[in-house]
Amino acid sequence: MTDTSNTPDPAVAQPRPVRASAGAVVTTVACVLPVFLLGGLAVQMGTDLGFSPAGLGLAVSVYFGVSALASVPSGRLVERYGPAVVARCGILLAAGSMLAVAAFARSYPVLVGLLALSAAANALGQLASNAALAQHVPARRQGLSFGVKQAAIPVSTLLAGVAVPTIALTAGWRWAFVAAAVAALTTLAAVPRQLPGPARRAGAGRAGRATAALVVIGAAATLASGAANSLGTFLVDSAAARGLSPGLAGLTLTLGSAVCVAARVGAGWLADRRETGHVALIAAMLLVGAVGLGLLALTGSVPLVVGVVLGFGLGWAWPGLMNFAVVRLHPQSPAAATSITQTGVYAGGCLGPLSLGPLAAHLGYPAMWTIAAVAMLLAAALMLVGSRLLTRVAAAAGRDVDQLVRSAM
Repeated sequence: MTDTSNTPDPAVAQPRPVRASAGAVVTTVACVLPVFLLGGLAVQMGTDLGFSPAGLGLAVSVYFGVSALASVPSGRLVERYGPAVVARCGILLAAGSMLAVAAFARSYPVLVGLLALSAAANALGQLASNAALAQHVPARRQGLSFGVKQAAIPVSTLLAGVAVPTIALTAGWRWAFVAAAVAALTTLAAVPRQLPGPARRAGAGRAGRATAALVVIGAAATLASGAANSLGTFLVDSAAARGLSPGLAGLTLTLGSAVCVAARVGAGWLADRRETGHVALIAAMLLVGAVGLGLLALTGSVPLVVGVVLGFGLGWAWPGLMNFAVVRLHPQSPAAATSITQTGVYAGGCLGPLSLGPLAAHLGYPAMWTIAAVAMLLAAALMLVGSRLLTRVAAAAGRDVDQLVRSAM
């Protein structure tokens, strides 16, 4: 008789690192696509629905504010029902909201309401992707996987940009939302199958160990995200105000985005080659990023280019590394743990434009960049505090394990 006790049951989903990584990327892109599509089609939509750039900024702030509020509840849903179920729900919600915008957004308030609805999809998709990577990808490769996932977010910006000449300027912006919704629905097949529930929930009680540390890191993420988001929001206008042509200013933003993508992947690759100190590494990245933001307050093209490279390349390359560090400490409750820190990222995306925009209007861009640099310095300091707290939590967990071993002997 053949022994089949160690043969995997084909009916049970097995870990698939490559598919999980691809699924996390497409899920993230699909669920965040509505807000980037709004940004790409803002000119056509603003003319039709009657809102200004200030109205666009408010809509984006509402989106990230709702994402922040939905983050922790979404993490709990992922831990309860699993990443595959929640990822599919997020994709369906994102696609449904884009179809609703195409069909029912006849005024600015309705548009903001539908965009707020799609923000819940963003939280669901992000946290489901984090949990899927924690389940399916070996620990030695998770850093790179998280880096690639976060680097894929600018792909949404690329897709939104492509939608302008191909669809919005020919068939209209509403059909661009329809096409994006259809594209989002095609990603459902890429979501990996769910792993067995008991393996997913084992050791979930450890999730509460580092709550204080996660809150500190989340606060740091709020400051860092608010400062880093100012690059994408105000860089072109700031550069144009300093005398650069709009085309050159746009190319500078493109350069920063490309450096950011490469840095997010590179930071993930480096994380897989380090056993500890990941949050401290984030603090160092933020320190260099703050220098880059400070350079933007100076005149001249050289400080501008160097500031963009440092600000984008290191000051905005840390989200994947942060998720990896948190998941590494909470492998059995990754969604619940990263929901706390992700709340900070979303809160920064909401509060950054709302606070820094008026500063630029009243005090000028040099003052705004200086304040953004100070905020990123404070974020680096809080990351160091969070790193020390996480070290204490890890040491306490190690002592608990030693005690359990000795009691069993």
